[in-house]
Amino acid sequence: MTIAFLITTLVVVVTPGAGVLFTLSAGLTGGRRAALVAALSGALATVPHLLAAVTGLAALLHSSTLVFDLVTYLGAGYLLWLAVSTLRQRGAFAVDGAASARPARQIIVSTLLMNLLNPKLTIFFVAFLPQFVHPDTPGALSRMLGLGAVFTLVTLVVFIGYGLGAAAIRRRVLDRPRVADWLRRCFAGSFVALALLLTLSQP
Repeated sequence: MTIAFLITTLVVVVTPGAGVLFTLSAGLTGGRRAALVAALSGALATVPHLLAAVTGLAALLHSSTLVFDLVTYLGAGYLLWLAVSTLRQRGAFAVDGAASARPARQIIVSTLLMNLLNPKLTIFFVAFLPQFVHPDTPGALSRMLGLGAVFTLVTLVVFIGYGLGAAAIRRRVLDRPRVADWLRRCFAGSFVALALLLTLSQP
């Protein structure tokens, strides 16, 4: 593992995406517990993509336009559903007090669905890991898995930071309906933008 790998990983993870938005919203709606559950789920959701990349499943996604498009549009559709749920003040991203009782299992399922239905993450690992471990070097598989584990750990730490930060200002947001409405629209617009990027940035 190199400093370049850690810096690249940190930049990728810190950059706001679906996982960051989910964790922020979980912290705002459900407090610290929901934020921690969302952060852990978001980090664990990187593991299937990593395994898919190192076992060659990413090659199938990349070579089969039909399979890749199907997964991509399912992911985009789920993001759009989250946007609609946000605007209607129900579901995973409602910024109100009622969301605090949302079961941990529901948060986990929503997080995993959102991240698993994003083939770009698998393709990312395919393009990312060989920059630091050449596939033909001895022990390349174990080294890729090790770097992937570091990526997942960094993801967990960063997501926890985002989530706890959101939870810390939760009460202030809930006490200001206009701020809550503004945040709700921002979350909804962000998910629509992510859905568009997912469908338009085809490999």
